[in-house]
Amino acid sequence: MMALELVSGEGNGRAALGAKLGIGEGVVRTLIKHLLAEGLVEVSTRGVRASKKGERLLTDIHGVILRGIEAPVTEDVVGGCGYIVLVRGGASRVRLGVEQRDAALLASAKGATTITFVGGRASIPGMDRSPSKPLVSFLEENVKPEDGDAVIVGTGDTDAEAQIGAYAAALSLI
Repeated sequence: MMALELVSGEGNGRAALGAKLGIGEGVVRTLIKHLLAEGLVEVSTRGVRASKKGERLLTDIHGVILRGIEAPVTEDVVGGCGYIVLVRGGASRVRLGVEQRDAALLASAKGATTITFVGGRASIPGMDRSPSKPLVSFLEENVKPEDGDAVIVGTGDTDAEAQIGAYAAALSLI
């Protein structure tokens, strides 16, 4: 998803795409090969761009998963960096939150914390504690979750790692 976002609009060259995603040239080539096979990108001498199908997919995803923001440093952020994404209507699809954590781990992040907003209350499914008050306040002011939403806080040693983890976890809810 992040690769598709990066090549949306004007596109990017392979080297720039790799640098922005924090991956090597070989991985970029494999990624582009998979995106091409799905018809999500077009490749030209000017670089890689999202195809019309890729742009439609991004539009559909952004209707459910809203672009995120950096998370403040709180006790809820494991690792040095955190990134938050909001999944509209995602609370009903969360079981214990470990599924989202595992999706983030498989994407090479440190992890992910899933917070659901139901009945005016923020909770961390599968845990005996609530999210920290500073984090809930930040979410309410900046992310503005509604009843029935889920918020994912992806965590990692770098901003890119946290962002990749957050989106991987969020995608497990759609």
